[in-house]
Amino acid sequence: MLFEDYIINDIDIQDINQDIALVKDVFDQLTYTHIPVARNGVYIGCISENDVRCFESGKTLQDCQYAFETFFCRITDNWLDVLENFAQNHTNLMPVLDENQKYLGYVELNDILSLFNETPFLNEAGGILVVEKGINDYSFSEISQIVESNEANVLGAFISKMEKDMVQLTIKIGQSAINEVLQSFRRYGYSIVSSHQEDTFYKNLKDRSKYLDKYLNI
Repeated sequence: MLFEDYIINDIDIQDINQDIALVKDVFDQLTYTHIPVARNGVYIGCISENDVRCFESGKTLQDCQYAFETFFCRITDNWLDVLENFAQNHTNLMPVLDENQKYLGYVELNDILSLFNETPFLNEAGGILVVEKGINDYSFSEISQIVESNEANVLGAFISKMEKDMVQLTIKIGQSAINEVLQSFRRYGYSIVSSHQEDTFYKNLKDRSKYLDKYLNI
């Protein structure tokens, strides 16, 4: 999924000789965390609003170039790579360059997130489950096999947490009898982190616990 249709050019790239006071005025009219900066028309980095607010108005961007952040994406990048770039640089504006380093415009974080919203992981009906296993013991091929052996389809899966020697995986599966999938994961040594009304394993445990309590109180 490419994102050429999402490139925007409604704000001018700032020249490195621009006065800081004027850059502050630009930020006053925007909701972006950063704006791109150019030298002789060539993109050289972004300046953040937080940094600009700390600089004296008599200075220029040239005086403050040590604060520039040089993130960008290519027009050929996959939208998931672009989303990762947003997250790593804590920004909501991402400059887009072509193969020859030419600045083409920028993309907004919300527009890239909208591409994620169009994926089957979010917009297809299904069930979400979170499983946990040792970091050296799980595999995505095994996860797919477990789900598909119960006549279900994997709509998406990702590592949602890593801590010490354990990993949690969030999986979305197509509509099916999720209880059978949960029991299969347990047989393969996965712990079920998420809770599910269809989970007969925990229902039976709860019923047995109630019976034991009743027995002990006789």
